[in-house]
Amino acid sequence: MADSLYQSLVVERARRPLRGGTLETADGSGDGSNPLCGDRVHVALRLGTDGTVAAVRHRSRACAICAASSDLMAESVEGLGPEEARGLHGLFARMMETGVDALDEESRARLGLLLAFSDLHEYRSRRKCAALPWSALDVALGAALAGTAGAPPGRAMIDSMQGEGHEG
Repeated sequence: MADSLYQSLVVERARRPLRGGTLETADGSGDGSNPLCGDRVHVALRLGTDGTVAAVRHRSRACAICAASSDLMAESVEGLGPEEARGLHGLFARMMETGVDALDEESRARLGLLLAFSDLHEYRSRRKCAALPWSALDVALGAALAGTAGAPPGRAMIDSMQGEGHEG
């Protein structure tokens, strides 16, 4: 039952993202692309006065997994400090490599809705779809912390030379 709930969540967020669109004023932005499958993601964020991620928006021209990952990532990092957001990225990447069974209860709780992608550890090419928005987020965080909001967005490219793309 949980699997079908997670599948429904991925489909719903890909079709109707809650954090899709743009920010009028962003402190940092980043672009990600996977040239083998054509997925492209733009992530923009704004930091609050307390230094936490106040808002994240994305524009995704991508498969359902990548689009849903963009939206759930944006929701998951709002309210976190930059290092906490990067820590969540690391935890997400670990789940993509090992699966959820290798994670302790605290890690699972931190991942929350991102557990929807836990079965992707079995599908190397699809892991890249879910990981792409996180690479763009890292670039956006770097730009925000460096104070380069007016610069063109940084770019992240999934290492597609190590694996296959997907039809997407």
